[in-house]
Amino acid sequence: MANDYYATLGVRRDASPDEVKKAYRRLARELHPDVNPDPETQDRFKEITQAYEVLSDPKKREMYDLGADPFASGGGAGAGGFGGAGFPFSDIMDAFFGTGTARGPRSRARRGRNATLRVELDLHETAFGTTRELSIDTAVVCTNCEGSGCSPGTHPETCDTCHGRGEVQQVQRSFLGQVMTSRPCPACGGFGSVIRNPCTECSGDGRVRTRRTVKVKIPAGVENGIHIQLAGEGEVGPGGGPPGDLFLEIVERPHPIFEREGDDLHCTVEIPMTAAALGSSVTVETLDGTETVDIKPGTQSGQVITLYNRGVRHLNESGRGDLLIHVNVETPTKLDEEQEELLRRLAALRGEERPPGRFAPGQRGVFSRLKDVFNQH
Repeated sequence: MANDYYATLGVRRDASPDEVKKAYRRLARELHPDVNPDPETQDRFKEITQAYEVLSDPKKREMYDLGADPFASGGGAGAGGFGGAGFPFSDIMDAFFGTGTARGPRSRARRGRNATLRVELDLHETAFGTTRELSIDTAVVCTNCEGSGCSPGTHPETCDTCHGRGEVQQVQRSFLGQVMTSRPCPACGGFGSVIRNPCTECSGDGRVRTRRTVKVKIPAGVENGIHIQLAGEGEVGPGGGPPGDLFLEIVERPHPIFEREGDDLHCTVEIPMTAAALGSSVTVETLDGTETVDIKPGTQSGQVITLYNRGVRHLNESGRGDLLIHVNVETPTKLDEEQEELLRRLAALRGEERPPGRFAPGQRGVFSRLKDVFNQH
């Protein structure tokens, strides 16, 4: 079968529909063109989307498990019928009896595994982007054998058991009669060759583990939990195969002042009751430095003042979010006699209370009465 959709999504062949869906969503977040616009990533995104389209459809998955690729030869799920290119009879025999015809030896060079690295960033770094040098423990090509796995001056030798085919065949009886089946050669593991003199540095694996430094650019606007794909920066595969990808998982540290919500930032400013009533100005911290914000007379607790374009930069877009300042008016909890008397006199002047400070039944303040007058007109 040309496409191994299970391997593409990284799930077992007996994976449940929920496991298939979760695997696709995880890969889609990592490979989506909006996050990783490079052409190789877009091709991988198309591959996982095609795999999910087959494995999420019970009928297509059943046909695929029997050996039919719904996307083979561009003919759709039913292309070619049982005798056509989309559903070859040999693949049906393979599904029941193993590999009916020799596939040939498999290569020792295989693609390396992907790696994930957690990167902790401050809010300022996620908002405006940054460049980091990261040290990672990974597998690289063995310099002693250059990935071949053999000692210098030697080469893999043809397997004496399968004679280089990588498979051995045997005849079995079944309800269809005698059927010839094949399986990977146990002597060479299906490679068709054996390494008589393995490299002493990598023990025949073609790679060694080491620590290396990679310089990465973190784009502006990333947020907590997002994954950034670095193609080809993962582990080198066995036999000197191509490397996998490196995924950076962004972890944003909590900020002592700001709370992030998408690309907007929130903070709280506490002002005295007198400043809220008379108006004032306060100095607030922003990602761009300190700024002076005017407090209008009559500001109420819970009111929000918005500073536009003072938030986080939009990921892969121009512009920024906003900074929302939540005003909290402080009410004094302890007053001396003089302060209490001043407040009582103020309340009396406003017509809001009667001594000794309780609201009389049905009586309201002067501003409430003025509001009724305006509503009547």
